[in-house]
Amino acid sequence: MYIHKLNREDNPERILEFLRQNDFATLVVYDGQKPVASHLLVEVVEDGEKLLINGHMSKANPLWKMFDKNSEVLVIFQGPHTYISPTWYNHVNVPTWNYQSIHVYGEPRLITDHDEAYGILKRLIDRHEAHSSYRLEALPQDFVEKEMKGIAAFQIEVTNIEASYKLSQNRDDESYQSIVAHLENREDDLSHQIAEVMRQNRQK
Repeated sequence: MYIHKLNREDNPERILEFLRQNDFATLVVYDGQKPVASHLLVEVVEDGEKLLINGHMSKANPLWKMFDKNSEVLVIFQGPHTYISPTWYNHVNVPTWNYQSIHVYGEPRLITDHDEAYGILKRLIDRHEAHSSYRLEALPQDFVEKEMKGIAAFQIEVTNIEASYKLSQNRDDESYQSIVAHLENREDDLSHQIAEVMRQNRQK
């Protein structure tokens, strides 16, 4: 991914937080002829010095069968993004787009161990059902086993991370504050999210 030097994010803690907050990611593999992708909910975990991405997909999805053809895959984590009008600057310029995006490269592994796959599913449910009583272990186990036969669980060991936060870092303070103010005046959530990230970023 092309990243301008002003937009590169290198802080490991901020990157990890971003990955966990934007865990509906795009997994890209090569099928031998072209890139193919699926949009999947994933789990980002630290294991000592390793960073791992766990997930699962339907066995009806042919993407998991391509892992043996890919020594490395790409996982794209997309954050908020929005249009930036040149009328918000104190000088003549062109329109642009602000965004946060991280590309993660890693080595894929299909998980065939039952307990390991079960653990991934359990943690997923525990995280997203934290405020309810729904738990994997509380379901009829014959139902759980039947459903598990229909999925392919996987793990990706991260080998490289490229993080680009394009947040008007090249603008002077007057134009920067003007962008934030205009974004806050919009009605959509994405503009508000970018405004908040920009405000925090300028304070660092």
